[in-house]
Amino acid sequence: MKIALAQLNYHIGNFEKNTQLIVDNIALAKAEGADIVVFAELAICGYPPRDFLEFDDFISLCEAAAQQIAKHCVGIACILGLPIKNEVLQGKDLYNAAYFMADGAVQKVTKKALLPTYDVFDEYRYFEPNYEFECIDFKGKKIALTICEDLWNINDNPLYVSCPMDELIKQSPDLMINIAASPFNYRHDEDRIRVLSDNAKKYKLPLFYVNQVGAQTEIIFDGGSLMFNEAGELKAEMKYFAEDLQVFDVDEIQNVKTKYPLPERASDISQIHDALILGIQDYFKKSGFTKAVLGLSGGIDSAVVCALACKALGAENVMAVLMPSKYSSDHSVKDALDLVNNFGCKHEIIEIKHAADAFDGMLAEAFSGLPFNLTEENIQARCRGIVVMAVSNKFGYILLNTSNKSECAVGYGTLYGDMCGAIGVIGDVYKTQVFELARYINKDSELIPENTIVKPPSAELRPDQKDSDSLPDYAILDEILFQHIEMKKGSKAIIAQGFDEALVKRVLKMVNIAEFKRYQTPPILRVSPKAFGMGRRMPIVGKYMD
Repeated sequence: MKIALAQLNYHIGNFEKNTQLIVDNIALAKAEGADIVVFAELAICGYPPRDFLEFDDFISLCEAAAQQIAKHCVGIACILGLPIKNEVLQGKDLYNAAYFMADGAVQKVTKKALLPTYDVFDEYRYFEPNYEFECIDFKGKKIALTICEDLWNINDNPLYVSCPMDELIKQSPDLMINIAASPFNYRHDEDRIRVLSDNAKKYKLPLFYVNQVGAQTEIIFDGGSLMFNEAGELKAEMKYFAEDLQVFDVDEIQNVKTKYPLPERASDISQIHDALILGIQDYFKKSGFTKAVLGLSGGIDSAVVCALACKALGAENVMAVLMPSKYSSDHSVKDALDLVNNFGCKHEIIEIKHAADAFDGMLAEAFSGLPFNLTEENIQARCRGIVVMAVSNKFGYILLNTSNKSECAVGYGTLYGDMCGAIGVIGDVYKTQVFELARYINKDSELIPENTIVKPPSAELRPDQKDSDSLPDYAILDEILFQHIEMKKGSKAIIAQGFDEALVKRVLKMVNIAEFKRYQTPPILRVSPKAFGMGRRMPIVGKYMD
């Protein structure tokens, strides 16, 4: 029996596009001699559909699309994920399910048992867990079909009290198939391989795993579909950050040679780079936009975002707006212009001095006798926000936010100024990682000016300003932030690692009091195990971290 894994980029709620994509790949798999083609979790509607699932019409459209697809399953079978109604009154109204389709009709239904409700996942909000398990018989093989999380309850600290494969193995299956919507983070590929390998070894069965690819607003799916033999050895690894289809012969697993061998794991920074480009591309494509605008300061954050946008959208579709103030250095303008020239994107130079002076004049009487402080700095940042939003409105560009994760964490940014935008490109990338990204982008040639990388970071909102005037050294700050945000450690645990007590308490307090700002930031492309946004939910008025 030959199994095709179809790793595709779906669009949430775009039933016409998703259906055609699935039908086209059924035909492609059939032409390549596959007996069965496997698609991802909730492929018909896209993942995660969130509160679209609360609309009866949405579920009806899923079912109608599935029935249309089933008609193409003649001479080939298909496994396809979709939400279906729970016909029992008690419990949630829906199941996260998979149809097994053959001979032009739905032959069997498999329902997901383990529903993740952590980080970016919220499945128990919508779905009823499954408690009944049955293998699929097809062409003399018995298939144990599971859906994503159903294979993840296999570690030293299980989240669930049951394990679907412990039930399915009692029916003596010949192989396992798992359909997934497994989001990317730069540490997840190795975890995924380990967990799936452990399943193959535990149950002594070959395992075919298909993931989806593409970005759905802030959540990015990296693909990387996999195949293991019964010893848990990884025998095939499909493309990352791209659509792919491969066909495998179940009876020749030991001899499989993947089309896209990856002899070693890609570096964290290269994965982050590729993920961000895919995230930008899909945000624009799926929103119906083509052109981006951003403020380009000459600093490293906006330089990296501009570089990524040019690579993702084409330089001709990127507008960089240089907005020097009376405090901007000549080298910052030169660095920004060098970047523009290196990539060939469009640019405008719009000075904000007159606007900032106008606000100073308007507020002179109200602020009489009070010294220059953060207020006047923020006015300059907000003048810039007005300019880039005006360009966005006038020309229909989407504004890219350029704040990094370190800044987002400690509130080092101005609401309605440099924190505005439609999508946060590097808001899940620490400042130290931004420098690594810049070096990675420059690995073949100097695209980001060297001076942008080596000069001390500065907002340039007052004379001789440096980030270090307000923040600890980024190398230390990012270590503390990582321990607190990704590793979920409080002050005592971080201090016990050898960090200065006063510094740790100061940093954690900054993180806590900046929560109100993060609630008002754009969605942030998720590349880490714990990103700001839907995966990290903190109360604004909480006292704990004070």
